[in-house]
Amino acid sequence: MNNPVSSEIAFYLDLLFFLIFLAVSCALYFLFRLAIGKYLISKEKIAAAFLSKLNLPAVLLIVAFIFKIKGIKDALPLSQKFYSYLNAAIIFFIAFFLIRLFDAFLFSWYSRRHVPFPLPRVLHGLILAVIYLVIIFVILKSILGINITPFLATSAILTMILGLAFQGVLNNILSGMSLHLIKSFHSGDWVKIGPNEGIVMDTNWRETRIFDRYSNIVVIPNNVVASETITNFSQPDPKTAITIPVKASYEAPPLSVLEALLEAAREVPEVLTSPSPQAYIISYDDFGISYILKFWITDFNRKHPITGDVGRLIWYKFKRRNIEIPVPLSDKVAEILETVREKEGILAGEEERDRTFLDLLHSSFLRYQEGERAGELLVPENEIREFASVLRREKYARGEIIFSQGEKGESCYIVAEGMIKGEIVYEEKGKEYKSEFRVGPGGIFGEMSLFTGMPRTAIGTIEEESELLEIEAKDFALLLARNPKLSEVIAEIVCTRNQKNEEFLRKIKELSEKDVKESCNKKSILERLKKFVLLLRK
Repeated sequence: MNNPVSSEIAFYLDLLFFLIFLAVSCALYFLFRLAIGKYLISKEKIAAAFLSKLNLPAVLLIVAFIFKIKGIKDALPLSQKFYSYLNAAIIFFIAFFLIRLFDAFLFSWYSRRHVPFPLPRVLHGLILAVIYLVIIFVILKSILGINITPFLATSAILTMILGLAFQGVLNNILSGMSLHLIKSFHSGDWVKIGPNEGIVMDTNWRETRIFDRYSNIVVIPNNVVASETITNFSQPDPKTAITIPVKASYEAPPLSVLEALLEAAREVPEVLTSPSPQAYIISYDDFGISYILKFWITDFNRKHPITGDVGRLIWYKFKRRNIEIPVPLSDKVAEILETVREKEGILAGEEERDRTFLDLLHSSFLRYQEGERAGELLVPENEIREFASVLRREKYARGEIIFSQGEKGESCYIVAEGMIKGEIVYEEKGKEYKSEFRVGPGGIFGEMSLFTGMPRTAIGTIEEESELLEIEAKDFALLLARNPKLSEVIAEIVCTRNQKNEEFLRKIKELSEKDVKESCNKKSILERLKKFVLLLRK
């Protein structure tokens, strides 16, 4: 092989077998990778990750040692120079394998303890690249006897040129490392970076990707992230405060406004009870008083739906309390609107009284429930019309709680539109059970507390937007005063009904023995109804 032709042939043979080395290595690498993915990922993810890290160095070592087997080595027409480079490569592959083995052990240790790896991915990859580069330079100088000084000098010049050419890229890399080191956010955190808000999907050497509320992936360069104000809604804990500013007219009592705001927040299940919602007056303005409602949530992904639910309940609660949200108007426009409202109010009032009368007339209230007279009215129709004129008709939003089990109550409700879900919690043989029922249009809800005085036996939740007629004790007393015999009829009906349910009533822990006995006693019920009339006359 000393002649030029032989040297040229040797070079091409070395190049050919080097390509064969690469092809065999690639084939084995992908074959082992497929095997790891097929047989281990579904069973043991940590073991799969461990083996994946060792796959490449192990394959390179195996193929390199195959070329070193005596029989194969003697059979291959390769030059001594090829084998000197192969020996140097084997040393690098062994170092590569040992570093990967140590790295895999570290990752496995943290994964099994469900602790995030302390080094950010960008910095981790950079450290490994520097280590591999140092090992390569050592092997080139010590094993192959190559003078690496020109490489180092060239590298310095090349580094300077690349640094200037890729200044933006390097800025992104350094910014990404900085973000990871100070741990401004982690994957899965809800963040706001400048105008962008969403869940952090990933941060790599160049960019940070977030999944925003519009189901878009927003890619932000790391140098931009580092220069923006970052708000992390998931740290230091998942609780996040939400505020809703509200303005109410000066005519509305502040205490009533604050109560309505707090009730609205407390009745949304996803609003935390601890810390409890807070409401404040923040300023007295030209057109009304400004308030702010503050409450806490943990699922920041549902910020807008939860805020919407609270805002929806605020509207209904303001409406029932006649709390108006002021709109700035000129004096002339205000006068015109006031006149129109007065006329509309008269017409609306008459229409609402007719609706209330019909809803009351067609309801189960003031009717016999059983026996031969089932369905008949307890009082004449004209009395129902008179009674309807004093009742309040209110709208309720889905999810509102009209009362809770165990509360004291002096009123009941007739469902004009919508649906109420009742839930009774009771105990039997030391175990707690729940019983649900629903009351639709024409049904009556909460009448037992009005008639007997015992605590509420169920929790009442509005299942869909509803209109309810509220019957209070003072209004019911007017009807009883005009119809003296009505008290005895109602006492008989209520007593009979409760006697049938006496065993079940005793299972409700909020009811005392006295409550159950009096609710099943006609005389006790009658005395309570007569007290209504006596208090009215006083």
